[in-house]
Amino acid sequence: MPFIVPTADSKEYLLNLRRLFGLRWAMLVLMALLVLIVPGLLGIALPQSVMLAILAIGTLLNALGHWSAGRQRTATANELCSQLIIDIATLSALIFFSGGATNPLVSLLLPPVAIAALGLPRRQVIVVGASAVAAYSLLMLFYLPLPIADASRATQLHLVGMWLTFAVSALLIGWVILRMSQAIRRRDAELAAAREQALRDERVTAMGTLAAGAAHELGTPLATMALLAGELAQDQRLPADARDDIELLRRQIAACKEIITGLSRRAGAERLENARFQPVDRWLDALRQKWHALRPQPGSRLVVASDGEAPGIVADPRLEQALLNLLNNAANACPQPLEVRLAWHSRDIEIEIRDRGPGFPAEVIALCGKDKLPAHDGGCGVGLLLTCSAIGQLGGRLSLENPESGGALARISLPIEKP
Repeated sequence: MPFIVPTADSKEYLLNLRRLFGLRWAMLVLMALLVLIVPGLLGIALPQSVMLAILAIGTLLNALGHWSAGRQRTATANELCSQLIIDIATLSALIFFSGGATNPLVSLLLPPVAIAALGLPRRQVIVVGASAVAAYSLLMLFYLPLPIADASRATQLHLVGMWLTFAVSALLIGWVILRMSQAIRRRDAELAAAREQALRDERVTAMGTLAAGAAHELGTPLATMALLAGELAQDQRLPADARDDIELLRRQIAACKEIITGLSRRAGAERLENARFQPVDRWLDALRQKWHALRPQPGSRLVVASDGEAPGIVADPRLEQALLNLLNNAANACPQPLEVRLAWHSRDIEIEIRDRGPGFPAEVIALCGKDKLPAHDGGCGVGLLLTCSAIGQLGGRLSLENPESGGALARISLPIEKP
């Protein structure tokens, strides 16, 4: 019998149901071998034809159930409960023809009850337990006795059977408890990770709300600066160098207004309503050029390390902002040109951003977007947290490392999406 993980999920019920069908094949084969070899080995006459017919019926039911479970996508607690009752009925029928309650193997009616207690709701546990008790009680009254004339030999066989039942029970209980403890530890770890992710998402949501409010408040002063910069650009009394600086200032103000205008899209609405699916190499090169328009000073080089047609990617504003954050961090760390490397495999896309600076501090690699960093001269320390959260929401993963050849390397892994 398989170990059933306690859960109310219909998919878990289906998985446990398939395990039950798989392990039942081994149980049916073992019982058939016992029915065939015990009479000759121990000199005990058994109604082999009837017992083999019972096993044949059990085999047919198991084959039908296994085929049906392979076509199902979900299962219910009642289906699992009914299969455990079939196990009790099959074992009871075999024990009826081999001594009834005097057969020490009658204690094997307990494992289905233990399995039900571990993996089924209370009502189904009561049904399985009552079925096992009823079967044991009936086997005390109705059974075919084993034809053993020698009382001492019967006692010895009974003791051997009790030892065998104890050994099987000990192994089964130890295996069940071991699997149960492993499942509990694994589930506790998953719950802890989910709670940690929920806390990070809550902080990111709170920061997004504050950012939306700040964007609304920044609209008026930016409009004022754009108006003043436009008037200064038309002043013919200013020297040419000053007018060039003013023109650069106007472009930067326009870029800030575009960023603020796109905050609603960056919340993900654009991805759902008007998703743009395009080759990843063209998308990455366009994003790199957009970044250079905002920061013309640092240079960069795009390296495509894979051959063939580039896979498509959805131009999600969250992913774009995450990459812009990483590019800005790399440019702040080192004024030398950056290297942006793109590669794709059968299932994922990898984007690497490398600089030639001093590398990531140990605390940055340890946190890696799990929590905000202390505020510093270049910002408030939340950029990496927002970047990691955005990439995680898209099903990707961010990793940071310091290569042996020097510098810092940020790697983004994203699953390949279908259009």
